Amino acid sequence: MSLLPLPRTAVWMLRDTWRQSLASGIFWILLAGTLICLGLCASMRIENAASLSFGEEAPDFLPANDPDARDPEKLRTSGVSVVRGQTTLLWGAIRIPLARDARATVHHVQLVLALGVADTLGLLLALTWTAGFLPSFFDPRSASVLLCKPPSRTRLLLYKYASVVAVVGLHAVVLVGGTWLLLGVKTGVWDRAYLWAIPLLVLQFAVFFAFSALLASSTRSTVVCVLGTVMFWAVCWAMNYGYHALHARAADGNGGVFGGGVEQWTALGYWLLPKPADASLLLYEKLDALRLLRPPEALAQVLGGGGVRPWLSVAASLGFMAVALAAACREFATADY
Repeated sequence: MSLLPLPRTAVWMLRDTWRQSLASGIFWILLAGTLICLGLCASMRIENAASLSFGEEAPDFLPANDPDARDPEKLRTSGVSVVRGQTTLLWGAIRIPLARDARATVHHVQLVLALGVADTLGLLLALTWTAGFLPSFFDPRSASVLLCKPPSRTRLLLYKYASVVAVVGLHAVVLVGGTWLLLGVKTGVWDRAYLWAIPLLVLQFAVFFAFSALLASSTRSTVVCVLGTVMFWAVCWAMNYGYHALHARAADGNGGVFGGGVEQWTALGYWLLPKPADASLLLYEKLDALRLLRPPEALAQVLGGGGVRPWLSVAASLGFMAVALAAACREFATADY
């Protein structure tokens, strides 16, 4: 068999996935959410912001609305800076007094976008949006199956999987890259660490979409893929958090409350299943988020104590992805059409 048609098949699969995405209502919900975030960043302006960085020493400062900030004599003798700037949104319609300086304000906005909008809400919406792509692809009447017979079924599935991840990755680039660019232009703060959100979010999606592919190849049901993938994400998050919570209790001298069996099964589940909480902690670490946003207590203890082994966690999640994809390919390859 000639290998020449294979790249064309991959390109055709990407175009077909893009057309399929446009036909989905959730695509427009994601696009609307992205445009709202871009619009807020484009309308953001920081006025009268003074720098509070004084070398290695942590600066002493007060917000302008603090009662102590209204006593000029006390401020003069104490050497404490007063933050008098403000952040405006929607081209001045909303005005918020600065709690610190411009860099901290932009950092806080980026954390909300990365950890709140994209990491949780965006991931679940993306998994729900793409859950129907593969069941329709596995339908015997689908043009994707009937017109692309030359490549093997395994390659067809891998092309389809890669094209869906690429489309979701494009959304991540537009959301994160676009907000980073607009915040930089509007405020002059260019924090490149924020761009770590793109590969980490795409990685999380790719891992859980592999499980969605396994469900699709086994059941060919969109409903099963939607509910199953979201429930699986919740189970993995709970298992991931439970593992760290047990270790946090042990570190505080409260170990052994649940018995060794529970701890062993939790550890087994932690290492076998994907780790969405660890991915969030890795994003926390890359974005230096602990100073402004605090995760749940057990995760905060792990992050503060350096207990996260990020690349080992990522490797274990990638291992699950490879196994799930291999099982989906095998199921597709042996199905009767």
